[in-house]
Amino acid sequence: MDRLFALFANKTAHIAGSPFTFLVCVAVVVAWAVAGPFFGFSETWQLVINTGTTIVTFLMVFVIQNTQNRDGVALQTKLDELIRSSNAQNEFMGIEKLTDRELIALHEKCEAAARSSQATLERTRAERRRRGHDTEAAAKA
Repeated sequence: MDRLFALFANKTAHIAGSPFTFLVCVAVVVAWAVAGPFFGFSETWQLVINTGTTIVTFLMVFVIQNTQNRDGVALQTKLDELIRSSNAQNEFMGIEKLTDRELIALHEKCEAAARSSQATLERTRAERRRRGHDTEAAAKA
């Protein structure tokens, strides 16, 4: 059942996101609008488009959410494998399961590390310039 729904959701999401489907939907709305005067802009005429769009939207929410869930899990799995197989810190594996507070703390730790790295880089550049090894000026020339 899971595999069948995944196949259905992928195919439906692909079709729903195509330019052809968009044009068909525009044509349906235009046809509905053109039909308005023939039906006297009645409540039934309005109900047709409202009901149709509500049903399609309701069903598409579940299809798109399923597709997004699988894409998210696949992406996280790929990132975890890259982290695991590299010199990166393993503490980043599975962080999508942390609480908001834990994620903020980890983000602040990363920002502090980035600021420290930037400061080290600036000190190194300043020292190279002081010693007359201005690589940026040489690269521009």
